[in-house]
Parts: sequence; structure tokens; C-alpha cells
Amino acid sequence: MDPLDDAVLMKRTLISIIVPTFREAENIPVLLEKIDDNMKSSNLPYEIIIVDDDSRDGIVDEIERLKNNYNVKIVVRKKERGLSSATLTGFRAAAGDIFVVMDADLSHPPEKIPELVRPILGNRSQFVLGSRFVGGGSTPYFNIYRKFNAFISKILARPLINVKDPMAGFFAFPKSILKNIHNINPLGFKIALEIMVKCSPGNIVEIPIDFQKRLYGESKLSFQEQLKYLIHLKRLYQYKLL
Repeated sequence: MDPLDDAVLMKRTLISIIVPTFREAENIPVLLEKIDDNMKSSNLPYEIIIVDDDSRDGIVDEIERLKNNYNVKIVVRKKERGLSSATLTGFRAAAGDIFVVMDADLSHPPEKIPELVRPILGNRSQFVLGSRFVGGGSTPYFNIYRKFNAFISKILARPLINVKDPMAGFFAFPKSILKNIHNINPLGFKIALEIMVKCSPGNIVEIPIDFQKRLYGESKLSFQEQLKYLIHLKRLYQYKLL
């Protein structure tokens, strides 16, 4: 595909950016502004879908205030909880042909979204990860515990999928690979790993990112989430072996 074809596709293809949230209202104005700036400067049509787990922190009012400035809507879940299931809710609500998933806390750099979607637009990849662990990527705010945890998590997932950052939460893929969304049943945070294993996307690409310290609020990473990751891995190994 030549650059002209690529530019035409970029203008015609709607990008759905799914952002699961729980008590992230403070981050929303900055996040939306940064997404909007980067998408407009790259001539990429977009929509933002906030999927909130009934935070009751003012996020609904914040979206109402900002929706005239940005193409954003919010889905509030009253009963379900969890980042991965919230992401699936976002997929169902999305109108775009390409999905991008990212956190609300600014740890995932919005300026990298155009770089994530370009290999998909050019039919060079069916899954693009914003990777902390390829050359050029970094985790400048990780302490020793988080570095050790990330290393062990990578080792455990390596037989399932050969990528440098299988735990990445910042990723993009074409809607077309989700042939059966009911087959996607992740546990915990690692929905990208679930999709890579179960949907078998062609030519996975990793784009380096600098994983930043969250802007406001508290991290959702907990010992319970780490246990969920181990259970999730067990289920994925069973899926691959059966």
C-alpha cells in the first residue's frame, strides 16, 4: 500500500478507543484532550467509549460537560465489575472498524495511538501492542517489586504467545478478528493476552512506549489481581492444550 492509499484509509476508518474506568474522573479531562489532539493531528476519525463500573465519582457529569468538545460517550455498569469485562462491554458499544484499548490514568501515552493503528490500516498487522519491553520502551517508575513481577509474568506467559509484553493493557486490533466475542472470557486485567491466544491474530507488532506514572488516583494492581492472572494463565493453557 502506498502512502496515498494509507492516508485515504486513515480518513475513512473510524477508530473506537475503549477506556475502562473505576474512580478515574480526575484523569478524564486531560485524557480526552490528549486523545483529541493526537487523533486530529493525524487525521484519524475517532470515538471514545468510557465504560465505568459505577464509580459515582462525578465521571458522568464530567463526560456530560465535555461531550460537546469531544466524540465521547459513557456506559455505566451497575452490576458487573472488572477491567476485562468492561472492555468487552466497550467492544459491543463500539461503532469503529479498529479498536484501541487503553487505561484512563495517562500511563498509556495517547500520542502513540496513531502509531498503534497504522500497521492495521496498512494490513501489516492484526494486533499491535504498546510494549514496555521492546527496544525503545521503558518503565521509568517501576520499583524493584513491579520489575520482578513483570519479569515473572512474562516468563509464565511466553509458551502461550511469543511477544515481549504479553501483559500489555494498551493495544489495537481490527474488529474483524473478534469472530465470536462470547469465546472471550478473560479473568483480571489481561484481556490482550486472552485475545491474542484465542483469536490468533496475524503478525503481532509491538510498538515501544514509555509507561508513565498515573496522573491522579490509585493503582488497581493488587495481590488479588495477581492471583487472577495465575488462574487466567491456567485457563489459557487448558484452552491451548484441549
